[in-house]
Amino acid sequence: MNIACIAHDKKKDDLVQFAVAYERILSGHSLFATGTTGTRIIEATNLNMHLFRSGPLGGDQQIGSMIAENKMDLVLFFRDPLTAQPHEPDINALIRLCDVYSIPLATNMATAEILVAALNRGDLEWRNLVRGGERLNNEE
Repeated sequence: MNIACIAHDKKKDDLVQFAVAYERILSGHSLFATGTTGTRIIEATNLNMHLFRSGPLGGDQQIGSMIAENKMDLVLFFRDPLTAQPHEPDINALIRLCDVYSIPLATNMATAEILVAALNRGDLEWRNLVRGGERLNNEE
């Protein structure tokens, strides 16, 4: 599975702690992250991640592009709902794309724990079928 990790500044510590706690599960998947968040996770774990740009510099949009191309299976986006973000339109677009393409999205640690537990049980394997079917349809 392809998993995106994104966190606003005040939530980066939470996502790093989450990655440490679930490193064993996450290590079996392809991980992608916005720049600063991914760098912090890499420094705290042995996880390999593909790093995009920082969120405000286009990283959210790069992940959004993967979602639109059906190449992202799960998004862990620890949002700070109490702090205004200068790139709020990009954030809203990313969340909307998750809804449009039925990509599981966690915006807080509680939901992320439920999704990672489901991932570990194999409950998200349907994403492999969706991605496989999408490729077949595009090739015809």
